Amino acid sequence: MENVRVLEIKQSVFAANDKQAQLLRQELRERGVFLLNLMSSPGSGKTTTLRRTIEALGDRWRIGVMEADIDSDVDAKAIAETGAKAIQLHTGGMCHLDAGMTRQGLEGLDTSDVNLAILENVGNLVCPAEFDTGASKNAMILSVPEGDDKPLKYPLMFSVCDVVLINKIDVMPYFDFDMQRCIKNIHMRNPNAQVIPICAKTGEGIERWAQWLNDTAAAWIEGKE
Repeated sequence: MENVRVLEIKQSVFAANDKQAQLLRQELRERGVFLLNLMSSPGSGKTTTLRRTIEALGDRWRIGVMEADIDSDVDAKAIAETGAKAIQLHTGGMCHLDAGMTRQGLEGLDTSDVNLAILENVGNLVCPAEFDTGASKNAMILSVPEGDDKPLKYPLMFSVCDVVLINKIDVMPYFDFDMQRCIKNIHMRNPNAQVIPICAKTGEGIERWAQWLNDTAAAWIEGKE
């Protein structure tokens, strides 16, 4: 039997993307733009959390948001209502964004008048975690109804995030969700992850999250991160 040549396509794709991501990150720092990549499952409260974040930081930062979805422009319209700059990115059926797609989004957003750019990635706990978007920092939202075992089931997502927001803490009494167990599971995957419980609906915890984002973005732009 003849030998069959095997090409490691996935490895090659990731290596090329990582190179592009690092280049984009360097360019953003030189331009004084902090890019946050925000990930989560569908329905976790990303858009509501972003609206609260813009409300908390809008007087300190020039914020631009890229809303990535397979289709529709519902989220971009919701963000635009806050007064922040917003565009919708359609992925054409893809469940993630890579560095090249993020660069296209930033060009469409036009960061000449933005110093805090936020990418609301496609709702998914698997694919978005695999691709470096070129973001300065990664964040994710885990909502209480999803369960405190998600860090065990989706290890990569939690391992690549600098901060985890645990949203919808107002409904904790109605779900079998143990906050301390959840934090333990997160730190099992990523000991350095910041964990911030919030309720985007009521605003609880948003001040702490906004302060983390403010301080982290400022330090990153100044080259201290």
